[in-house]
Amino acid sequence: MPKIVHFDLPADDLERARKFYTDLFGWTFEKLPMDYYLIATSDEKESLGGGMGKRGDPEQGITNFIGVEGIEDYMRRVEEAGGSVISPKQTVPGWGHMALCADTEGNVFGLFEEDASAK
Repeated sequence: MPKIVHFDLPADDLERARKFYTDLFGWTFEKLPMDYYLIATSDEKESLGGGMGKRGDPEQGITNFIGVEGIEDYMRRVEEAGGSVISPKQTVPGWGHMALCADTEGNVFGLFEEDASAK
């Protein structure tokens, strides 16, 4: 059964948000070569982690990504179930492929297919 594998947290001020979540929950942040942090929410390997980058749109909120096998199949299934694909499949080099979707209520969520060889 597909499950949430990642969350994406937008921030207007990355350092302010990093300090907030570190102070509040003890989360740790790893800066990537771009304006993006990986977030560890636990010391446990199997815990849910996330990422934080600059907010792209004033309405942008936290997005949960659901891990799937066969992202194109799930994009089709989203539409068949009455939802929509907002942003088609994109490659995240070295990580996999993602797409943004909306459910029948307008809630945005992501699909993510892991593929370490993605270029």
